[in-house]
Amino acid sequence: MSSAQGEIVHFHSDRDVDLRLTDRAIRRFAKDLRDSGVIRIVPGSQWVTLRLDAASDVDLLLTLVSVALQAQQRWPDLAGRHAVGCNDQRGAGFVKADFGGV
Repeated sequence: MSSAQGEIVHFHSDRDVDLRLTDRAIRRFAKDLRDSGVIRIVPGSQWVTLRLDAASDVDLLLTLVSVALQAQQRWPDLAGRHAVGCNDQRGAGFVKADFGGV
Protein backbone atom coordinates (compact mmCIF):
# COMPACT_ATOMS: atom_id res chain seq x y z
CA MET A 1 0.00 0.00 0.00
CA SER A 2 1.29 3.47 -0.86
CA SER A 3 0.48 7.12 -0.30
CA ALA A 4 1.66 10.25 -2.11
CA GLN A 5 4.81 10.10 0.08
CA GLY A 6 5.61 6.53 -0.95
CA GLU A 7 5.13 3.02 0.33
CA ILE A 8 3.40 2.63 3.68
CA VAL A 9 3.06 -1.09 4.31
CA HIS A 10 4.18 -4.41 2.87
CA PHE A 11 4.23 -8.05 3.96
CA HIS A 12 7.35 -10.17 4.28
CA SER A 13 5.41 -13.33 5.11
CA ASP A 14 1.89 -14.30 6.12
CA ARG A 15 2.63 -12.92 9.60
CA ASP A 16 5.39 -10.30 9.32
CA VAL A 17 4.51 -6.80 8.15
CA ASP A 18 6.60 -3.64 7.86
CA LEU A 19 4.76 -0.33 8.26
CA ARG A 20 6.29 3.11 7.66
CA LEU A 21 5.33 5.78 10.17
CA THR A 22 6.57 9.33 10.41
CA ASP A 23 9.24 10.09 13.00
CA ARG A 24 6.67 12.17 14.87
CA ALA A 25 4.17 9.28 14.99
CA ILE A 26 6.82 6.86 16.23
CA ARG A 27 7.89 9.27 18.99
CA ARG A 28 4.28 9.90 19.98
CA PHE A 29 3.38 6.21 20.26
CA ALA A 30 6.80 4.68 21.05
CA LYS A 31 6.00 3.48 24.57
CA ASP A 32 2.66 1.95 23.54
CA LEU A 33 4.23 0.34 20.48
CA ARG A 34 7.09 -1.18 22.49
CA ASP A 35 4.71 -2.41 25.20
CA SER A 36 2.46 -4.19 22.69
CA GLY A 37 4.84 -7.12 22.29
CA VAL A 38 3.94 -7.58 18.61
CA ILE A 39 5.87 -4.58 17.30
CA ARG A 40 9.57 -4.16 16.79
CA ILE A 41 10.98 -0.62 16.59
CA VAL A 42 14.47 -0.11 15.19
CA PRO A 43 16.14 3.13 16.33
CA GLY A 44 16.54 5.52 13.41
CA SER A 45 14.11 3.63 11.19
CA GLN A 46 10.76 5.00 10.01
CA TRP A 47 9.57 1.41 9.73
CA VAL A 48 8.01 -0.67 12.48
CA THR A 49 7.66 -4.43 12.13
CA LEU A 50 4.51 -6.20 13.30
CA ARG A 51 4.07 -9.92 13.95
CA LEU A 52 0.46 -10.91 13.29
CA ASP A 53 -0.37 -13.80 15.61
CA ALA A 54 -3.97 -12.95 16.55
CA ALA A 55 -6.99 -11.08 15.25
CA SER A 56 -6.18 -8.24 17.66
CA ASP A 57 -2.80 -7.85 15.93
CA VAL A 58 -4.58 -7.36 12.60
CA ASP A 59 -6.80 -4.73 14.26
CA LEU A 60 -3.66 -3.00 15.52
CA LEU A 61 -2.17 -3.07 12.01
CA LEU A 62 -5.30 -1.48 10.53
CA THR A 63 -5.23 1.22 13.21
CA LEU A 64 -1.56 1.95 12.55
CA VAL A 65 -2.12 2.11 8.78
CA SER A 66 -4.72 4.78 9.49
CA VAL A 67 -2.26 6.59 11.77
CA ALA A 68 0.41 6.38 9.05
CA LEU A 69 -1.87 7.84 6.39
CA GLN A 70 -3.05 10.65 8.64
CA ALA A 71 0.44 11.46 9.92
CA GLN A 72 1.87 11.66 6.40
CA GLN A 73 -0.92 14.03 5.38
CA ARG A 74 -0.69 16.25 8.46
CA TRP A 75 3.06 16.19 9.09
CA PRO A 76 4.86 15.33 5.85
CA ASP A 77 8.61 14.94 6.01
CA LEU A 78 9.64 18.46 5.06
CA ALA A 79 13.29 17.48 4.87
CA GLY A 80 12.41 15.46 1.79
CA ARG A 81 14.06 12.34 3.15
CA HIS A 82 13.25 9.10 1.46
CA ALA A 83 12.44 6.13 3.62
CA VAL A 84 15.52 3.98 3.93
CA GLY A 85 14.99 0.26 3.47
CA CYS A 86 12.50 -1.44 5.72
CA ASN A 87 13.48 -3.30 8.87
CA ASP A 88 13.68 -6.64 7.06
CA GLN A 89 16.39 -5.19 4.81
CA ARG A 90 18.20 -4.06 7.97
CA GLY A 91 18.12 -7.59 9.37
CA ALA A 92 15.78 -6.42 12.10
CA GLY A 93 12.75 -8.60 11.53
CA PHE A 94 11.43 -10.97 14.13
CA VAL A 95 13.76 -13.79 15.05
CA LYS A 96 12.30 -17.19 15.82
CA ALA A 97 13.47 -18.27 19.25
CA ASP A 98 14.00 -21.90 20.15
CA PHE A 99 12.81 -22.44 23.70
CA GLY A 100 12.93 -26.24 23.44
CA GLY A 101 15.59 -26.61 26.14
CA VAL A 102 14.05 -24.14 28.60
